[in-house]
Amino acid sequence: MPVFEAHLPPGRYTVDQKRALADALNQSLVDALDLPEGDRFIAITEHGAGELYLHPSYMGMQRTGDAMIISVMLGPHHPLENKRRLAATVNKLVVEALGVSPDDIFLAIIPVPRENFSFGRGELQLAD
Repeated sequence: MPVFEAHLPPGRYTVDQKRALADALNQSLVDALDLPEGDRFIAITEHGAGELYLHPSYMGMQRTGDAMIISVMLGPHHPLENKRRLAATVNKLVVEALGVSPDDIFLAIIPVPRENFSFGRGELQLAD
């Protein structure tokens, strides 16, 4: 049920690299949270010049032109330890998949109540 959004700089990543990114994000759920591989909902968006801003050194980071913002909507039932494991796993797998710096991955974990997800048909399948 988690949903990833990855916001990328323009023209930096190939179609194959974007597929590798999607695979890494999906695998992070499998490895960190023991979710099934089929629980795969990922949107990847490139932003044009002047549409993506990440401070180059905020919080002691050394970001490059490869920097990206990744958010994941996740059920609020996950304890802090799961979120820490997920953040570390996302970073590790994305670094391995794309060869970027660990500083270039900004991650936001957004808790969303399970009953707010519809998998289709206008139904809230997890509401009960």
